[in-house]
Amino acid sequence: MNDNFYGVIMAGGVGTRFWPLSRKKMPKQFLDILGTGETLFQGTYKRLARVCKPENIYIVTNENYREIINQQVPGLSEHQILGEPHARNTAPCVAYASFKINTLNKNAVISVLPSDQLITDEDLFAETLQKAYEYCTDHDNLLTLGIQPSRPDTGYGYIQIDEEKEENGIFKVKTFTEKPNQEIANYFVASGEFLWNSGMFVWNVRTIMNELHTQLPDIYQVFEKGKKHYFHPEEKEYIHKAYELCTSISIDYGVMEKAHNVYVLPSAFNWSDVGTWTALYEYSKKDDHGNVMQGDMVLLRNTSNCIINVPNKKLVALNSVQDLIVVESDGILLIADKNKEQEIRQVVNDIKIKYGEKFI
Repeated sequence: MNDNFYGVIMAGGVGTRFWPLSRKKMPKQFLDILGTGETLFQGTYKRLARVCKPENIYIVTNENYREIINQQVPGLSEHQILGEPHARNTAPCVAYASFKINTLNKNAVISVLPSDQLITDEDLFAETLQKAYEYCTDHDNLLTLGIQPSRPDTGYGYIQIDEEKEENGIFKVKTFTEKPNQEIANYFVASGEFLWNSGMFVWNVRTIMNELHTQLPDIYQVFEKGKKHYFHPEEKEYIHKAYELCTSISIDYGVMEKAHNVYVLPSAFNWSDVGTWTALYEYSKKDDHGNVMQGDMVLLRNTSNCIINVPNKKLVALNSVQDLIVVESDGILLIADKNKEQEIRQVVNDIKIKYGEKFI
């Protein structure tokens, strides 16, 4: 493996749309939500370790999740877990990791991966990521992995490629579009010019730091001032102060949508961001009536197309219902219309207001 290849896993999210299974004390990336025997975070780490040396993999997460990460991936050094004191979206996360890695290796090429995605074709993913690393070793561009769309999905962002500007299967990005409505999604997929935005990035460290300096100078300055503290005992204290000064902004909006040197590698591996119960439903094994079940005492009668996720030894019976989400976790029960799952976030917000943070 190349000593200059580094990986950053973003593992700080809460996963509100998977409430109540995903909660602040144990968010979805640290859960085995697919029943495969490994968590989404463990799967991400395992895939990355096929291309990066284990000592070159860094995890950026909420400071409160440090112990969980050590349990799920034993053997990480203290400095490989970058604890965030506050949620500030992904731009400060990327800046922190980039500055820290830069103090070790100014020739570093870095991939940045979300911790909660499902990728089933691991061989093809490793080949694709290797190609991305090699490209960014020789090019001072920002590279994102774009997924070949299998359907006009309104739940994903889209990347438009510039077919006239291509090199070795890598295209210049023409436009980014946030989650479109159904009509626009249909047009995007039919045109053949658009890819799903996976939220996975690769770049060399000098390029991302230059772009942070240009596009987000305030955030750049915060982490630049801390460079003498990285890998030293006072790092944690400095980072607590630094995050107080950072605005909350995504790397997509803060850098990728504004930079002029953004390219995309079309990728064919099977991918899902598993962002919703419906996305989980699509990738889960179903019974003859389209039901997805986790729990060893579930009885269904005249029931179809439901998602049931309950603890073992919890008896649950459903009679003559369709398209429901039924989830129990830690004494909290959610029953929701599967076709209106986008409202779960509002339900969580209402519970927070009425009953307090302890249930979130």
